[in-house]
Amino acid sequence: MKTIDTCGQQHYSPLIPAIKAMCEAGKGEKLEIIMDDAAAFNDMKEYLSEQQIGFREIYDGERMTLQFLMCK
Repeated sequence: MKTIDTCGQQHYSPLIPAIKAMCEAGKGEKLEIIMDDAAAFNDMKEYLSEQQIGFREIYDGERMTLQFLMCK
């Protein structure tokens, strides 16, 4: 599983490294995106739902994690 930790991202939206990882992932690769930005987390969940990609949500204090399988 490839993990992308966007916590503490200051220079740009945490969605950028998350989407970049999705674009680079191969079919069947498992991804884990860790965020501490609730708005970006909700946007990512909405995008995955629109793309009909199932995901798992994990909450740990202020850190939020999405785990999913790329099925390009």
